[in-house]
Amino acid sequence: MNDSNPSFLGRISLAVGAFFRILGDGDFAAAVLRVRDGAAPAHTATQAPAPSSAPAPAPTAAPAPVLKEASPDAALQLLGLLQRDARFIDFVEEEIRHFSDADIGAAARLVHEGCRATLREHFTIRPVRDEAEGSRVTLQEGFDASAIRLTGNVVGKAPFVGNISHRGWRVDEVRLPRLAETHNAKVIAPAEVEL
Repeated sequence: MNDSNPSFLGRISLAVGAFFRILGDGDFAAAVLRVRDGAAPAHTATQAPAPSSAPAPAPTAAPAPVLKEASPDAALQLLGLLQRDARFIDFVEEEIRHFSDADIGAAARLVHEGCRATLREHFTIRPVRDEAEGSRVTLQEGFDASAIRLTGNVVGKAPFVGNISHRGWRVDEVRLPRLAETHNAKVIAPAEVEL
């Protein structure tokens, strides 16, 4: 592909990429508007750099995020508890297309009650936001993006004003039972043999 005259497929790829960047980057959208209106872009590759007496400092790269390796034991333990108290895996693994909606609903009610009891026994779960769903809120710059996900027409920078469509959930406390060193967490429900 020639940069000065991209192919048709290259132009489609460029258009789609530019479309999403314009939606998410207000500065880029402003630069596109300037080019569209015939003005020179604010920074072009053909412009000669301004003379300076000191060399420009080298840009510093942001440090790569440190990834934690999660131990699967707690997740396996939770699956075991959900199976023990709610028969969760039995329900999910059951082929249900041959059952009536009433039968599925009755089973789902039992699974729901058991799952809810297990979660309440072993976790303290609270909403991320205290406001009611539908409430209008303003998110200032620096809001916790791990606790709040922006949806809809997300353009520009904070502050953002919108409506809470889901309050979110966070775990304040975990109370999983301790496991013996010899416990095999991969066996989430032992096979049963009736004698």
